[in-house]
Amino acid sequence: MKSLVLAAVIMSAGAGQSLDIVPIKEWGGSELQYKNELETPLRFAIVHHTVTNECSTDEECVSLLNNIRGFYIQSQIGWGDVPYSFMIGGNGKVYEGAGWHNSGAHTFLYNQRSIGIGFLGDFREKTPTPEALQAAQDLLNFGLENNYLWDDYKLLGAKQIVSTESPGDALQKVIEGWPHWAENPFF
Repeated sequence: MKSLVLAAVIMSAGAGQSLDIVPIKEWGGSELQYKNELETPLRFAIVHHTVTNECSTDEECVSLLNNIRGFYIQSQIGWGDVPYSFMIGGNGKVYEGAGWHNSGAHTFLYNQRSIGIGFLGDFREKTPTPEALQAAQDLLNFGLENNYLWDDYKLLGAKQIVSTESPGDALQKVIEGWPHWAENPFF
C-alpha cells in the first residue's frame, strides 16, 4: 500500500497550519458511490462518533474506515456509502467521506444543510486525542475560510438533534467549549 502521507491532499488550514485530508479514493479505493449535491455555504456542522475501535496509525485507520464503509454499503438501511462528510482518526488525519460537496446520511433532516464529522472511536467516557480534536477545529476553520460554512454556522452534537448518544458525553462536553457551538439547533 502506498503511503497515505504522500497520497494525502494537504490543504491550508490558516494560521500557518496544514490540514491532512485523505481523499476517499485513496483510503477506500473508489469514489463515493452516491452523489447528492450540497449547496454551500452550510448552516450546520454536526459532530458524531463511530462507536468503534480507535485508530492511531494510517494502517489502523484505513482498516477501520473500510470496515465502516463496508458496513454502510452492505446495509439494508439504504445509506449506500459512508454517511459522514469527514471522519477523523486519532492520528490527527481527516478522512474524506461525502466531503464538502455531497450530502451524507448522518443526521435525519439535517443532511442537506450540514456536514457530519465522525470521530473514529467511542467517546462516551473519554475524549479523542489532542491531534484529532485539533484536526476537527482545523477542518471547521478551513470550511469557514473557503465559504463551505456560513460565517455564523452552528456546531452541534448529534444528540442535540436526534435520539442518540453520539458524539458521546465526553466529546460533547469538549465541543461545547468550541467557537460556534450552539445549545439551540434551530436558526
